[in-house]
Amino acid sequence: MQQQQSRRDALVAARFDPREPKSTAELTALAETAGYTVVDELTQTRPEDSAYQFGRGKAEELARRVTETGVDTVLVDNPLSPQQAHNLRTLAPDGVRFVDRHRLVLDIFAERAGTKEAKLQVELAELRYELPRIKQEIRLERESANERRTVAGMNEKEHRRVLDIRERIQRVEQKLDSLDSVGADRRARHREAGRSLVALAGYTNAGKSTLLRRLADELDVSDGDPAHPDESTTAATADRLFETLGTTTRRVSTEGRQLLVTDTVGFVRDLPPWLVDAFESTLSAAYHADVVLLVVDGSDPLSAVRAKVETCRDVLHGRASGPVLPVVNKVDRRSAAHVADVRDIVGTFDVDPVAISATEGQGIDELLARIRSVVPTATAMFEVPNTGTTQTLLSWAYDHGTVKEIHYEGESVRFTFVGRPAVVEQMRARASESSG
Repeated sequence: MQQQQSRRDALVAARFDPREPKSTAELTALAETAGYTVVDELTQTRPEDSAYQFGRGKAEELARRVTETGVDTVLVDNPLSPQQAHNLRTLAPDGVRFVDRHRLVLDIFAERAGTKEAKLQVELAELRYELPRIKQEIRLERESANERRTVAGMNEKEHRRVLDIRERIQRVEQKLDSLDSVGADRRARHREAGRSLVALAGYTNAGKSTLLRRLADELDVSDGDPAHPDESTTAATADRLFETLGTTTRRVSTEGRQLLVTDTVGFVRDLPPWLVDAFESTLSAAYHADVVLLVVDGSDPLSAVRAKVETCRDVLHGRASGPVLPVVNKVDRRSAAHVADVRDIVGTFDVDPVAISATEGQGIDELLARIRSVVPTATAMFEVPNTGTTQTLLSWAYDHGTVKEIHYEGESVRFTFVGRPAVVEQMRARASESSG
């Protein structure tokens, strides 16, 4: 386990567009997750200033606040261009760092990355973050030296800096593509074995990991080869952002159906496309699942629910191949009227929402029933001779789906088999062979 980093004082600053919600709560939570103690904050409502992000007067006030508080880090809720960061540094005392939201999220990701896949994804995101900044830094350096040439006119040393990052991006992408191919093969094997794939998605700290622990058959899987390489790890739960960065998968049994439920990285607002794309291999668990459980924090104020749901919709839209089932979590913390309002907000997805409390176990049976109703399912009736191979056939049926209404009648056996459509077709072929 990584050691908790020492706490550092920081000032948070945010510029809001006139028509957007105004709150530094999430930036403050991100700061605390990264190990900062927020000692002051500064906000402004106005359109973006190309030179300072904030207006010149507010930027100067920010510099004065830095001097008064003695902090060495300013956490900015808005993305900073290299030019804006440079200009802010010229106003502030020497040595003060200006860290924008994207860089702060990357720092948290880098600290939390524990698996090979997560570390590669963080590395890719960092490289994609740095590439345009390196180019702009080169341009700024040239302009400061009165050399107004384009990036195309870079000297060999400058060109090498850019090329090196591009080559590193390509190498990391190739490694992640290889891991994604392994994941695709694994998903195919699970489906052939009759398992349905369920993914937990949602805003960070919505309670996905707690729900996974509630649903799981076992918290520690040790019976031979795990069905998924992450099954042998513990689904950590804590009240902090990005507790889950990689994926964790658990077996879940429900009325004879075998599910593999995977917890994925939490979303956060204003994630740029390059950061979402960098985590493609982790999010592929959601994109390729039979059903996505979109976990929503039902204890949030309604305005926060709307904003967070829109963020989740942006990440999943056009990418998730399976239906999205909203799960309103933490309903034990709010009134029935509030929960009803939250259900209305999330009621525009593919499946009607389910209200639960993962910590209390409330609504879990209804959730499992809803999952069973939406995962790919087929039903068929079979009648086979009651021979020595019948028990082998039934054993296979129990391992790959649900056997119902089994009747032994003289020299024949009749039963109903429920499972994935492709598995039911396999069952038809096996029953035909058994019938000779």
